[in-house]
Amino acid sequence: MSPDTIIDFWFSESAKDYWFNSTPELDAQLRDRFIDTWLAAAEEKFTTWEESPQGALALAIILDQLPLNIFRGKPLTYATEAQARNISRVAIEKGFDKELTDEQKCFIYMPFMHSEDMADQKRSVELFDQPGLEESLRFAKHHHDIVQRFGRFPHRNEILGRHSTQDEMDYLASPEGFHG
Repeated sequence: MSPDTIIDFWFSESAKDYWFNSTPELDAQLRDRFIDTWLAAAEEKFTTWEESPQGALALAIILDQLPLNIFRGKPLTYATEAQARNISRVAIEKGFDKELTDEQKCFIYMPFMHSEDMADQKRSVELFDQPGLEESLRFAKHHHDIVQRFGRFPHRNEILGRHSTQDEMDYLASPEGFHG
């Protein structure tokens, strides 16, 4: 496995169609193909990848995006988000994001959008507020507003065994309710 393997797959035309619209079949395919890769990354076996823009991007995808598919509906979905944020944070500090395409930048920044911490949410909006990322900025602001309102993402409550407030349940039942 190499960073190029992850990046070539993730940014392929066939994969792009499913980035935010997965199917059970794709989830199973990703689980079969990448669960061992995710586990190795979670166990920090690819730390040398953090030394390059492409490697850091690949790790961010493995730790932030792939679990959304591999573990959909299970607590492990969110298990490596903090690792992804740490990798992204260091990559940005090193200026690696400046060497990525706009499309790739979205995925090095996205771990901040997925955080339930307001400082990370503010950072997400700042990162996405640049030319070429306008569509993603809209989603960053939406995520920010949810965490600002509830202090977390209500759609995660059931998966994580958290109690939902009445306000959260009303929100999830409404047309504006975000379900992940």
